[in-house]
Amino acid sequence: MMHVHKVYHRSLSLLALSVSARSPPFSPSSLSLSPPAFLALRPFRNAFSSLKTASTMTASRFTNLVPINALAGEDNGAVSSSSSSSNTAPNGNEDESTLGVGYCLPPPEIKDIVDAPPLPALSFSPHRDTILFLKRRALPPLAELARQEEKLAGIRIDGRYNTRSRMSFYTGIGIHQLMPDGTLGPEKEVHGYPDGAKINFVTWSLDGQHLAFSIRVDDEENTSSKLRVWVADVETGNARPLFQSPNIYLNAVFDNFVWVNNSTLLVSTIPLSRGAPPSKPLVPTGPKIQSNEQKNIIQVRTFQDLLKDEHDEDLFDYYTTTQLVLASMDGTVKEIGPPAVYTSMDPSPDGKYLLISSIHRPYSFIVPCGRFPKKVDLWTTDGKFVRELCDLPLAEDIPIVSNSVRKGMRSINWRADKPSTLYWVETQDGGDAKVEVSPRDIVYTQPAEPLEREQPAILHQLDLRYGGISWCDDSLALVYESWYKTRRVRTWVVSPGSEDSSPRILFDRSSEDVYSDPGSPMLRRTPTGTYVIAKVSKENDESTYILLNGSGATPEGNIPFLDLFDINTGNKERIWQSDKEKYYETVVALMSDLKEGDLRLDQLKILTSKESKTENTQYYILIWPDKQACQITNFPHPYPQLTSLQKEMIRYQRKDGVQLTATLYLPPGYDPSKDGPLPCLIWSYPGEFKSKDAAGQVRGSPNEFAGIGPTSPLLWLARRFAILSGPTIPIIGEGNEESNDRYVEQLVASAEAAVQEVIQRGVAHPNKISVGGHSYGAFMTANLLAHAPHLFCCGIARSGAYNRTLTPFGFQNEDRTLWEATTTYVEMSPFMSANKIKKPILLIHGEEDNNPGTLTMQSDRFFNALKGHGALCRLVILPFESHGYASRESIMHVLWETDRWLQKFCVSNNSDVNADVDPTSKDDSSKGATDSKSEAAAASGGGGPEASHFECEELHPRLHCQSLATGW
Repeated sequence: MMHVHKVYHRSLSLLALSVSARSPPFSPSSLSLSPPAFLALRPFRNAFSSLKTASTMTASRFTNLVPINALAGEDNGAVSSSSSSSNTAPNGNEDESTLGVGYCLPPPEIKDIVDAPPLPALSFSPHRDTILFLKRRALPPLAELARQEEKLAGIRIDGRYNTRSRMSFYTGIGIHQLMPDGTLGPEKEVHGYPDGAKINFVTWSLDGQHLAFSIRVDDEENTSSKLRVWVADVETGNARPLFQSPNIYLNAVFDNFVWVNNSTLLVSTIPLSRGAPPSKPLVPTGPKIQSNEQKNIIQVRTFQDLLKDEHDEDLFDYYTTTQLVLASMDGTVKEIGPPAVYTSMDPSPDGKYLLISSIHRPYSFIVPCGRFPKKVDLWTTDGKFVRELCDLPLAEDIPIVSNSVRKGMRSINWRADKPSTLYWVETQDGGDAKVEVSPRDIVYTQPAEPLEREQPAILHQLDLRYGGISWCDDSLALVYESWYKTRRVRTWVVSPGSEDSSPRILFDRSSEDVYSDPGSPMLRRTPTGTYVIAKVSKENDESTYILLNGSGATPEGNIPFLDLFDINTGNKERIWQSDKEKYYETVVALMSDLKEGDLRLDQLKILTSKESKTENTQYYILIWPDKQACQITNFPHPYPQLTSLQKEMIRYQRKDGVQLTATLYLPPGYDPSKDGPLPCLIWSYPGEFKSKDAAGQVRGSPNEFAGIGPTSPLLWLARRFAILSGPTIPIIGEGNEESNDRYVEQLVASAEAAVQEVIQRGVAHPNKISVGGHSYGAFMTANLLAHAPHLFCCGIARSGAYNRTLTPFGFQNEDRTLWEATTTYVEMSPFMSANKIKKPILLIHGEEDNNPGTLTMQSDRFFNALKGHGALCRLVILPFESHGYASRESIMHVLWETDRWLQKFCVSNNSDVNADVDPTSKDDSSKGATDSKSEAAAASGGGGPEASHFECEELHPRLHCQSLATGW
């Protein structure tokens, strides 16, 4: 399955191109189940999750797409905020006594963009002949976030639904036939379910004739039903409950349901024997004790929502325990195995076996459930236990160093090209990336039911960390490995069916070198619903070709391409390329993958997207040999008031010679010669690099549509601001040098170059340049106001961390501990330089932030430090909001606060930008953030900075750990 989300929530989201029995059901978004920006087909997910920076995804163009409110786990629904007071004060001239009373609305030009109704998400059938339009609402009300949550073992559970909390939903399903000429047939509504039903986890059957989805309904008394599984006939649109019994409910905390064949689903249900939730004892049975009398070395990051006591353990068991049930369309129901905390269930491609994972006690109070003891068993689809594959112990001691992993079998999956063959990987370094050993990982394969004494076969041995496999057949598979410390990524060609064929390296490159990215193999769907590498044949040519889909990074911007690649010789032929003059086009998926054997080049059919600076994304079918494009969507512009905005990708240079890039947006109709310089908002997010050359490479395209999310800085184009979006702020550590040891110096140098560029261009008033960011961007903002106050008139910092000493075992991409890099931790912390911040700073934070490190306490204590030194500052805590903001009331208020701050301290700023700056602050802007170590000790009272690479320990290949917004 593929999930494609645009960064702006109203536009088209192409969610799935073949959601079938071998593909995960999908939901619009949920707090902990948000899909990655572009999800590669399921069997290869591990390759892509481990090689994010290697650009191994099928369409690297989609690496930045999930909207921030989706990442925060809440749906996009339009509701009024009548439950709270709403005020509009766009000019920033309010009576100070009225500030902080109720929720406020931003000016209409911003509000109207955010409130625009969302476009539907799309899902293609397995046979590519039918499209679902999955209908959505706009922003949800705060009342939905206010529902009680159970925060257990690193996840948040809505006990009323027995699923992850803050789970969004679809409001309806429309079915369209894709006609031979590329047009869409009339819409046919799925019907039969209750009015007002909330729809989740929509899944195609293997043959594309049925849909399965979950339904939940709120009754008149404002109580919520638990989730039920429904099925619908695609031909008629008729929907009905899967279970005849009204007492069978879905347990969707982990896995939910999967098609085993065209008429049977395996469903995670709430055990019928379950009673009321366990009550918390009024009097504890004893003190809470943790011990390390064995002197083990256990270093963990600042995970949140962990289990706290025995009662939490009982609650976790209560909500997560599942009874697996085989349910046929004819009403037959059969239980599989005993109740347990099942986290995944994967049918084999031939539908004969079930790969079932579960977790069990002893639980932990210091790590989330992804590290709990894990058991993987093999069952037949008729309910017979076959064998236990592994039972892994509690993993509290995974080192914090990048590329460290759990000991034992991991990434256990079915081969996509075989009926029922398993493969997995085992570490040879004990999971510790600091250990030097060769090989580091070994990939094994084995039949589901091996012969007596038959040992697993070694497929491949790797010296870097395993990153996944793309399967094709016995003659071809691609194995990926990577190493973060060196940014090295390699792709191996192996012949799984040949013992005489030696693996060979296909690509060996730096993940940072986007110019050298050859692209990723395109995948085709098999008759069993899995996905394998598509082989392509040319007439009168015996060579073995595959299709490489690449982002096409160049110094002029991304120019996506499709190459016909000879897997044996390495020769390539470019058979398609984006229009680089005006449009930005990408290859989304193969549409001609229904026949057996190799695909014929002269019969190739692909799905593409097309957009420009001012035209929103539309989708096309492209058919060979003529490559005639047929448009299949015609979605209206999501914000016509900004249709004529101006966008330019600009390049400039840092004083140390590093090339930098940014995207400059200017309001519609702006003419610098007539209008003069504008107030400017710079919004960014730093990144780490190992080389100056890689840091200076251009990423993105000047022709991409300007996506505007509900809290995007681009909203201020409607307020006549110049927006410098995403100026690169590379923090470079070449060779053995660590990037963060010169963090402040490089941060300031990058900001100085950006500010100088917009001033030189005459688009930004030098006294009216503001800076802002989210998460690590908020950390950046605070540091710039402390160390480069001469550049900015004010700052906006959202959901940030400001005291790095409070996460002593690493943060962001910093692998060293506080004790190994004390000076770095202290000097990077803007908290330590609170006395230097003289420019106005607006701090905003969700009260229920669960991102590792960015506890709400971080903003609270930073505000107190600023206030203690007389800084002009304001702190806004958003009730019920997490790391990203979701509810309409909160988002509108964030926009009001931001607009008020910008109007008051940027637009109205007529003073010299340096007037109220400590004259010594500029001179020592690159020296660090503290004068003494005692200052750090005094400040280390709580909280912790975020680790934006939140540990994604998969409980199930189809479920993904919490995707947390780290930027816009």
